[in-house]
Amino acid sequence: MKARLDSIDWQILKELQGNGRITNVELARRVGISAPPCLRRVRALEEAGLIRGYRTLLDEKQLGYEVTAFVMVGLHNQTEADLVAFEAQVKEWPLVRESYMVSGEVDFIMRCTAKDLESFQNFIIRDVTSTNNVDHVRTALTIRRIKDEPNVPIDKPE
Repeated sequence: MKARLDSIDWQILKELQGNGRITNVELARRVGISAPPCLRRVRALEEAGLIRGYRTLLDEKQLGYEVTAFVMVGLHNQTEADLVAFEAQVKEWPLVRESYMVSGEVDFIMRCTAKDLESFQNFIIRDVTSTNNVDHVRTALTIRRIKDEPNVPIDKPE
């Protein structure tokens, strides 16, 4: 069931998605309400699961992670047990930062971050291709990031 949100809730979500460290006072000012009801709304959005958490975004290049790549994996079998087993394995790989089961020619797409090309290659050879049920693996190294926006494209509510 979709949540029923009013225009202020949408504004709160948009502001928090852009800056999760904003103070409640500043957030309230930006959305046009006083601080106490703003805080109540934020807590209600958290309790409803609309706000899943808060994160700090790090600059991977400055931290020595030079390689970002996408890995497309096709499985031999797609039974529920096989999918669950592969998903559990993916969750154990630190280089995998995002993973999606998709439709089409591959079963999973993973965004990976590695310190260098050698560590990425080792991950593909030692971990991914040797995993049970993996049929084929394709990789695509990124050249540069073009866009990096928060997760949900929040427009002004109607």
